[in-house]
Amino acid sequence: MKDGRLVLALVAHDNKKSQMAIWASYHKDRLSLFRLVGTGHTAKLVQQATSLPVEGYLSGPMGGDQQIGAAIAEGIIDAVFFFWDPLSSQPHDPDVKALMRIAAVYDIPFATNEATSTAVLSYLATHKLERKE
Repeated sequence: MKDGRLVLALVAHDNKKSQMAIWASYHKDRLSLFRLVGTGHTAKLVQQATSLPVEGYLSGPMGGDQQIGAAIAEGIIDAVFFFWDPLSSQPHDPDVKALMRIAAVYDIPFATNEATSTAVLSYLATHKLERKE
């Protein structure tokens, strides 16, 4: 939280990247209240769709999920929005499970679909999230 804003991580499996970009575009005003980070191509697509700055990490399969997990453990990331594809197997599934686990350990919001992401974003935009230490 370099500038005092909460940091939201945006992640999407390949089949969900366009859905993430459309969702982000629709929620641009609320997302602008936060500092945004994301994995590889997802970060680029969201930035293109919204014109908001999105700090890009590595792609998920190349270690981006693990980078986000490390940032959660370091107290940098406050919530994760992960549009995952439950109908396709992913070669980096263990990384995804590790990311989910670390989010649970640090008790941060971890939204896995559009409906939950919208609800969590709405809450975060209107309430101050207190990070548990």
